[in-house]
Amino acid sequence: MAIAKAERLMNLALCLLGARRPLSKRELRDSLEAYLEAASDDAFNRMFERDKEDLRELGMVIETVEALDGETGYVARSDSNRLPPITLDAEEAAALGLAAKVWQQARLAGAASGALQKLRAAGLPEDVDPYGAHGALEPRIPVHEAAFEPLMLACRDRRPVAFDYRKANAALPGTRTVEPWALECWRGHWYLAGFDRDRGAERVFRLSRITGRVRSRGGRFTAPVPDAVTVRETVASWAGETADRSARIRLRADAGYPLRARATAVRELGNGWDELEIPYGHGLDAWLVEFGPDVVVLEPAELRADVVDRLRAVAKG
Repeated sequence: MAIAKAERLMNLALCLLGARRPLSKRELRDSLEAYLEAASDDAFNRMFERDKEDLRELGMVIETVEALDGETGYVARSDSNRLPPITLDAEEAAALGLAAKVWQQARLAGAASGALQKLRAAGLPEDVDPYGAHGALEPRIPVHEAAFEPLMLACRDRRPVAFDYRKANAALPGTRTVEPWALECWRGHWYLAGFDRDRGAERVFRLSRITGRVRSRGGRFTAPVPDAVTVRETVASWAGETADRSARIRLRADAGYPLRARATAVRELGNGWDELEIPYGHGLDAWLVEFGPDVVVLEPAELRADVVDRLRAVAKG
């Protein structure tokens, strides 16, 4: 929603809530600067009717009454637009406090901070530990990719987007047109799940591989949004998390710590190299390519061939 429209809706809501009597269209037009700037009476009427319906869709109760002078009046009574008292037990308050403190970057940081203050004002005790038994651990969700914020808004607004995306085995990025569904952080990296229009199928994209600006596209979604979007499960399967096979690789002694964390066995080879056994599944070749000359695949042969092919494709660029 554009900032100008959001501000106009807010001003209209405040005007209707603050009025002591029903207000006519004429009075509302004279009271709100945005309506005074309408080019004509017809333009104002269309704008007001859209705004009134938008506020009702947001849950505001706006009554239409006949005023004394015969004009139609509008009023939003405070007793009809008041939420019931919200009560939280200690566990619920702690969970909300934790959620509010997780975000440390991007646009959500300010909103999260404000939400936490409101929770305190609503009765969240100062001595409630939002981290429970793990009070020494303070979670963070880091957001370094420029694509995160526009994609977050596109997911929220159900708005198709386009962006340039570089695959692990490609030297140059290609343009993708996507209907974004959900963003999720997995092992320190952000991923987007959505419907890839060019390929006609669900796809998951790693945000760090998006190059350039995320561009909005008009129109509605063409594919249904699933009830559950399994971003982590999809990425985990690509990375071999559910694999029942093993691969043997050589790894430089001072590199590849994510690989070491997944290794089922590690053996020192000397001369600055170690040998690792790691789970092997679909997508492992793309992950190994990211470590460049620090990794040498020993077996199986098909994994070695896939990694070599990817490296050659990158070298050609």
